Amino acid sequence: MLIERAEVEGRGPLDVRIDGGCIAAVSREIAPQPGEERLDAAGGALLPGLHDHHLHLLALAAAAHSVRCGPPEVRTRADLARALGAARPRAGWIRGTAYHDSVAGALDRRDLDALAPGAAVRLQHRSGALWMLSSAGVERLGLDRGVDAPGVERDAPGRATGRLYRLDAWLRDRLGADGPPDLAPVGARLASLGVTGLTDATASNGPAELALFEAAAASGALPQRLLLMGRSDLPLPSHPRVARGPVKLVLAEVELPDFDAFAGAIRAAHAAGRAAAVHCVTRAELAFAVGAFDAAGARPGDRIEHAAVAPPGLALRIAAQGLTVVAQPHFVRERGDAYAVEVERADLPWLHRARGLEMGGVPLGAGTDAPFGAPDPWLSMRAAVQRRTESGARLGPDEGLPPERALALFTSPAQAPGAAPRRVEPGAAADLCLLDRPWVAARDDLDGCHVAAALVAGEVVFRRQ
Repeated sequence: MLIERAEVEGRGPLDVRIDGGCIAAVSREIAPQPGEERLDAAGGALLPGLHDHHLHLLALAAAAHSVRCGPPEVRTRADLARALGAARPRAGWIRGTAYHDSVAGALDRRDLDALAPGAAVRLQHRSGALWMLSSAGVERLGLDRGVDAPGVERDAPGRATGRLYRLDAWLRDRLGADGPPDLAPVGARLASLGVTGLTDATASNGPAELALFEAAAASGALPQRLLLMGRSDLPLPSHPRVARGPVKLVLAEVELPDFDAFAGAIRAAHAAGRAAAVHCVTRAELAFAVGAFDAAGARPGDRIEHAAVAPPGLALRIAAQGLTVVAQPHFVRERGDAYAVEVERADLPWLHRARGLEMGGVPLGAGTDAPFGAPDPWLSMRAAVQRRTESGARLGPDEGLPPERALALFTSPAQAPGAAPRRVEPGAAADLCLLDRPWVAARDDLDGCHVAAALVAGEVVFRRQ
């Protein structure tokens, strides 16, 4: 392929030749070859393809068949009752997502029975850590008939409350009749936003999930390159567009693990030749993780996922250990107004930091955490620049980034978030995002609607008609 009249790193018009899945030349007026496909960039910026460094593909695909049950669509108990009442069951279930306690409090089976009488409801908290079931859902899973699992909450007499903690994989196995979700709509949607690479950060990923993703890659349903985090027993992938990433370790402040055992899990990941990625959304979780890396030793590729509360002292220790942070700047917009009410005042200045971490020497990449956040990286970039909540308030304004740095959060290499951004230069993989305008115009609004085309290994995976 020959891409003509593109702006590359502020220079243009330039032509870019792609051969064998890589960029072969970047120059002015490259002569077309016979039979060569040509793409006129018309002066638009040609960028490295975006890489979402943290999302959850199967959950994102399943969300397409779910009803949104939290802000901004649903804000009150009455809103929730209407949303569940209007939902169409799929395989006998009403599946809800994005619930937040501000809507109707901490729900259990009795609450859901009142909100959706007689329906088998499974409702996911927006944290992704909790499912809430109605009594009909509890019955369908057999939770009061001898079926049990760690994470099934029970009341004093031993009856299931309907609340299931961190049981995504178990629940998916129990609901096998649903079948795996179709990844093709997700792949197409992300390609339309210029996303050419993905890191699936689901802790429960194992051999079965790898097989699903490799099949999706082979069929073309998932055109992006994929870095797969997961369990310690995750095999090495065989598909050329799928790679194995860090062992994912999850911390929950309400039930922190034995410290020595957790440090041992980090050492075990390192001994197997893999990095460790630790989920931390509170100050206590981050302190625990930093201490565990101190005890186990950090290695290149070790990551902190979210670092939602990162006060200066902990940020300094993260930098000293050489740990990378993969952040979600868009949560400032999506959740900032709730944070202002719910988060301890002492933690508010350190929420979802960006500029402060980078200035302190912490490599910083970003992911959308979709479906627990919007899957559009351009929204995340815009939030990283503006630091505005949904109501317009500014949260941590000193943490804002210039548009170029916000873009860099999504253009660093898959295996090294926060490293130097990939470049459009000879020898680089032809994973590219073409905008319909020069960067100087696109930087003002950072909107995904400006994506004109996306290429993976030189193959067009999206082109605006």
